Amino acid sequence: MSRPAFVFPGQGSQKIGMGKDFYDRSALAREVFALADRALGFALSEICFNGPEEKLRMTAITQPALLTVSTIAFRLLEIEPVLAAGHSLGEYSALVASGSLEFEDAVRLVHKRGAYMQEAVPLGAGAMAAVLGATYDEVKAAVEKVTGGIVEVANWNSDDQVVIAGQAGAVDQALSLLAGSRSVKLPVSAPFHTSLMKPAEDKLALDLDGVEFRDLKFPIITNVDARRIRLGAEARDALKRQVSRPVLWQSTMALLREESVDAVVEVGPGKVLSGLFRRATRDWPKAPLLLGVEDGETLEKSRSALSGLL
Repeated sequence: MSRPAFVFPGQGSQKIGMGKDFYDRSALAREVFALADRALGFALSEICFNGPEEKLRMTAITQPALLTVSTIAFRLLEIEPVLAAGHSLGEYSALVASGSLEFEDAVRLVHKRGAYMQEAVPLGAGAMAAVLGATYDEVKAAVEKVTGGIVEVANWNSDDQVVIAGQAGAVDQALSLLAGSRSVKLPVSAPFHTSLMKPAEDKLALDLDGVEFRDLKFPIITNVDARRIRLGAEARDALKRQVSRPVLWQSTMALLREESVDAVVEVGPGKVLSGLFRRATRDWPKAPLLLGVEDGETLEKSRSALSGLL
């Protein structure tokens, strides 16, 4: 019996044109985009398809856009995973797929989430950087030595990729302490998943309390604790704490290894998560099949490959 896990991408996977192939091919996709447009009060579909890029990269737009395309990809795939996870924003996509959150509620929540996160720190005051080739412990030691402001680990993406974030000067100081490693500044507008996001977390918590969370049809692994959950109350609590705390993606991948999944499907735009799994699964006893669903062609390929595992 097939044991697929589904993973849902987060911010950084967006691109102009995402979802257009689904829209052209599928009445279901057109319906979901229409729901998103009505829920938000503006033409999200038009921004997804035509940009401009600077607008699509605005976090309050990026987040509902990725959620919408990922939801369409999941519904068109018509296969249920044994377990799922989402990277940051992608956790909302996973919860919609699991039946815990209504899509319209989720798309409004992530629109607000993006706006709150942007408002928490003045534009240009914060920064994020990916550190490549250093261990989590090495990066953690470096940020703890910084004295010129706030910088923290934001994403533990893999054994050799750790993202730090905080006040721009403090991020630069931490990178200078990690001079033996390669680093890449990320094109984002705020220091996500750090204590600087606490004002956003507090605002979003009120919105999350106003939305129904049902128990999940299949378990998901949370970002904030890297543990499996099945209850709606657990999902709400995890989303509240997620905003100002790091994404434990390396631990998430380790849990999927324990589950002996035979396929990992990236459900939504891009191949960021597939790339992390490709490196992480090299030392698994049996590497899972890595698939993606971001347009009609990859949808059919993934559906066919998963059917072959049954």
